[in-house]
Amino acid sequence: MTTRFAAPAELEEALALLAADAAARPVAGGTDLVVAARQGRKPLPESIVAIDRIPGLADVRVDPADGALVAGALTSHAWLASAPEVRDSWTALADAAAIIGAPATRSTGTLGGNLMNASPAADTVAPLVVLGATVSLRGRSASREVPAGDLATGPGRTVAVRGELLTAVRVPRPAARSGSAYVRLEYRRAMEIAVVGAAALVTLAGDGSAAVIAVARIALTAVAPTIVRAVRAEAALIGRPPDAAAAHAAGTAAAADAAPIDDIRASAEYRSAMLEVVVARTVAAAIARARGEAVAVPASRWAHGRAV
Repeated sequence: MTTRFAAPAELEEALALLAADAAARPVAGGTDLVVAARQGRKPLPESIVAIDRIPGLADVRVDPADGALVAGALTSHAWLASAPEVRDSWTALADAAAIIGAPATRSTGTLGGNLMNASPAADTVAPLVVLGATVSLRGRSASREVPAGDLATGPGRTVAVRGELLTAVRVPRPAARSGSAYVRLEYRRAMEIAVVGAAALVTLAGDGSAAVIAVARIALTAVAPTIVRAVRAEAALIGRPPDAAAAHAAGTAAAADAAPIDDIRASAEYRSAMLEVVVARTVAAAIARARGEAVAVPASRWAHGRAV
């Protein structure tokens, strides 16, 4: 098979190429693409459109109008993991970016690629879901905004149609007294894929001993065909004091929102059992951050071996 290759210098040129060639696939960092090809799991596309040099796709800013984080599709995981503004306000996203692959992967891999790869084990997606992110899909004649949680329709599949390119991700600034976290179960600390993962965002209301959880969002990684919201776990938190009992209640309830499978990495039974632990630890980290307590990034390292 002969692979066609193009490296457009402008966004409009890239969109034209994608619209004209049904086999064309956009590639940025290529971390998943290259690994899959080398392992024989998936051949290279017949037509590659390299978008890594297009101006503007790597731009990141905080919108002065509403404080939202607007990250171009080429924003690297390394930047997300280290940027002070992300670590302070969108902490779950920093947690996830900090544990993707190895340093080389984080430097090369992109936020847009992680989203469009549509893996149920993609680490950045669950944080984006609980943070209320939307993605911009742009074609030659129109663009649209899609909630991050609605982008993937199954493993390797998205709602993007031929000729559409993910150009940016918009992440609203969390409300005051909010904390977010992402924790995953992992067998090793580098080049790992989530066995089970969870992201949580909580917002507190009230002061001192009267504080309660007013808002709760939880999303689950690697326990369904796509990243899913744990609505029962969220409901178990609302109105409760922000304590260990609440975290445990969320963990117990989360099992009803998951549909894990058996695969080479873990059995469905093991994933279900570990989901309760991972969700409880994630919620505990989010609560601690909402209280203003120090929880190191990534939260997975903070939570490892910690009793909740």
